Amino acid sequence: MSEYDVIVIGGGPAGLFAAGVAAEQGARVLLLEKKHRCGAKLLITGKGRCNITHDEEDPRRFCEYFGRQGKTLLTALYSFGVAATVDFFEQRGLPLQRERGGRIFPTRGGAAEVLKLLLDYARQAGVEIKTSCPVAGLRCEADRIRAIETPSGTLRADNIIVATGGLSYPQTGCSGDGYRWATASGHRLTPPQPALVPLQLDADWTGELLNLNLKNVGITAWHNNKPVAERFGEAFFTRHGIGGPIVLDMSAQIRDALQQGPVELQLDLKPAVSAEIFDQRLQRELAAHSNKNFGNALSGLLPQLLIPLFVLLSEIPVDKKCHSITKQERQRLGSLFKNWRLKVTGLDTPERAIITSGGVSLADIDMRTMRSKIINNLYFAGEMIDLDGPTGGFNLQLCWSTGYLAGINAATG
Repeated sequence: MSEYDVIVIGGGPAGLFAAGVAAEQGARVLLLEKKHRCGAKLLITGKGRCNITHDEEDPRRFCEYFGRQGKTLLTALYSFGVAATVDFFEQRGLPLQRERGGRIFPTRGGAAEVLKLLLDYARQAGVEIKTSCPVAGLRCEADRIRAIETPSGTLRADNIIVATGGLSYPQTGCSGDGYRWATASGHRLTPPQPALVPLQLDADWTGELLNLNLKNVGITAWHNNKPVAERFGEAFFTRHGIGGPIVLDMSAQIRDALQQGPVELQLDLKPAVSAEIFDQRLQRELAAHSNKNFGNALSGLLPQLLIPLFVLLSEIPVDKKCHSITKQERQRLGSLFKNWRLKVTGLDTPERAIITSGGVSLADIDMRTMRSKIINNLYFAGEMIDLDGPTGGFNLQLCWSTGYLAGINAATG
């Protein structure tokens, strides 16, 4: 007789939720987490605020955000979708709020409150949680997992759920263990790559602007004189480049374009007005400061942190009087506002990616149950699967929906 009905490997959002769901069905459930606590990566999502889901409640429209393979999520979303997610948290005492772009956040406590709620849910359902318990390997015989090897001994269960995440932020425990086990047991793997990741730029000044947020800006990525991605919203500079929501959302397309050649970003700091209209405003601004030095005349147009850089990049002498600035100099300055060009040298390190794209091939998973087609008592959930969406709560909803299916079916299968 097996020691447990279900063993869940991985104490992130997908694993915790799957374990709780399985235990609610009456299953004896053990959750194994290699780190000293569960949910380390969850705690840093959304800078600690935790964007739980997105308010697109139509499963078919929600699936579109995951690209051409998104329709494989339909069963999971119809089983446990956005409305069910909102109800789950609010009925357990955590009110949520909708913010710009359809993002749904906790109204208090952020990621720490979400993690506490998930842990309470799992424990109250009867889940046994073992932390600081890394899994050395899965012992497979024929088409079943017969045992799980751990430093403290061998464990057995009727069904196994692997929810170990991807490769991003390895300090939180995401080191690709699940990918290795999946490959060793015969599953095909779409090579993991960083997704939702900042970009590195050919610029030595970005580290001086770490406290600057660029809001309501437009960014277009160009390759071979053709736009490959375009977004509007918030961005910020990092120590070696540029990040922020709109940059992260473009990073996968930029990653693919970089494999074909150079990529350049075009930043538009004033996307609400045309270049011609902005030039007129620039003329008025310079005229209003006619007798001032150029370096003291940009405070009405730029954040203070950006002014020294724009003075440098415009190549206009800092002490030149505004009334002496030539049309050519003004147009060069205007192009920095409307057409600031930055060369991309690469993606930030995979460890800095919010999520990993790639994973266990969908062809090897029954997406109606999350059960493996290769190993008949193995289930997958969360980032292990070859699906990833943009920022905005989509990837956590993937965890809730696939975790629910895996938990239900592992408990009853």
